[in-house]
Amino acid sequence: MRKKSGFSRRTFMKTSAAASAAYAVVPHTVLGANERVLVGVIGVGGKGGGHCKQFDRMDGCSVIAVSDADAGRMNGKPGKHCQDMREILEMKDVDAVVIATPNHWHSLAAIWACQAGKHVYVEKPVSHYIWEGRQMCEARKKYNRIVQTGTQQLTCPAVQRCGEDIRAGRYGKIKWVHCFKMHSRGSVGKRSEPMQIPDHIDYDLWAGPAPKDPIYREKFHYDWHWDLRWGDGEMGNWNVHYTGDLCHMLGFEKLPNSVVSAGGRFLWDDAADAPNMLFSMMDYQGVPVTLEIRDLPVRRDSNTQAAYRGRRGGNIIMCEKAVIKIARGGGKAYAVDGDGKAGEAIEQYKGNGGAGHEKNFIRAIQAGDHGQLNAPVEIGHAATGVCHLSTISYLLGKKASPDEIRTRMDDNEDIRMTVEEQLKQLDALEVDMDRLMLGPKLTFDPDREQFVGEHAAEANKLVRLESRKGFVVPEVRG
Repeated sequence: MRKKSGFSRRTFMKTSAAASAAYAVVPHTVLGANERVLVGVIGVGGKGGGHCKQFDRMDGCSVIAVSDADAGRMNGKPGKHCQDMREILEMKDVDAVVIATPNHWHSLAAIWACQAGKHVYVEKPVSHYIWEGRQMCEARKKYNRIVQTGTQQLTCPAVQRCGEDIRAGRYGKIKWVHCFKMHSRGSVGKRSEPMQIPDHIDYDLWAGPAPKDPIYREKFHYDWHWDLRWGDGEMGNWNVHYTGDLCHMLGFEKLPNSVVSAGGRFLWDDAADAPNMLFSMMDYQGVPVTLEIRDLPVRRDSNTQAAYRGRRGGNIIMCEKAVIKIARGGGKAYAVDGDGKAGEAIEQYKGNGGAGHEKNFIRAIQAGDHGQLNAPVEIGHAATGVCHLSTISYLLGKKASPDEIRTRMDDNEDIRMTVEEQLKQLDALEVDMDRLMLGPKLTFDPDREQFVGEHAAEANKLVRLESRKGFVVPEVRG
């Protein structure tokens, strides 16, 4: 019989109220290949509801408890129903938790779970700001837990094999990378009066470490993604999948060295503040990386998404000998001539979008080996941190003209093309260019995970944000 770690309500509540409370390191328990992993799912909306079905039907796994601040979402879900996630963390029978809450809860819930002796599968983005992501990584080590990130494409054989070829030098030196996602998303609306929170939602629990502010958007669920108090915009919603691929394929375990961003929220006068057009230029360990999202149609009378070099998302990696175009499900490498013009395909990377990612988590638990994970929290922290850096430069930005943006960006073929395409799309949409913002160029120390140099004082205020009393993200020390 496996040995369970004890975890009392008194101890747990003391920790949630005071982040500095001491914990003993939980012994690592190996369940064995044939022993069932008992799971609690925290956050059971769209993605979490899917996880309930997937983990409960998986060989060697059962869902025995679910939690959601919206009690109505637990109807029909398996296991014990707990509106407060802390009840699941107290359950001795729960071996692992799956966290599919809104973004602002990801890090705190994962840290609490590690402290409670649970293994963790945490959805992307793993953090709402950089510092708390680092605390997740430290908690994983301190409490000897297995922590997987929900960037399932890292289980895709196309991404794995492509990364092996790039790191082995098959295509020569990397000249630049373009990492992006195109969408066409509408307005979230704007109420004249704050939303009346339904009785079946415990808003205090839902807000957790984030502000418990009035809500002026039309829908309670999902559209929080576009409000930076709780969400991280399209960078943290979709593009984090592709920054995860980027970090994995290029072998980047730390964050970039510099960033400058430009963009804005255009077309809609709504209750959201996340930019729906944003691009960033980064120096990533000597590799020029362009990060881009576009959430607007190509014309006002159309819902058609934009495209970049014929694609609507993924990574375009320009190397000396080839250009690689890869996204969810696979991609190809194309030979290039001396001018970088793509020719015939020289390699196809067939994939499945990451099928088996959740099973990879369960198998690692049964083996007691964090090293078996395809998306360990450390790579999730790097992938998420890239997105946070992009947003931080944007948030420190000032109004700028298109010519000012053109002048600020480096003389790089990819960034030049990105600037012109975004400006052309905005012009076609006939939007107010007065909303165009240009952030400062920020220098980042990836070892200390702090900004240095000019504008560092303002930027570092956005690396670690204040949590609400009772939901403070703890500083984890070994």
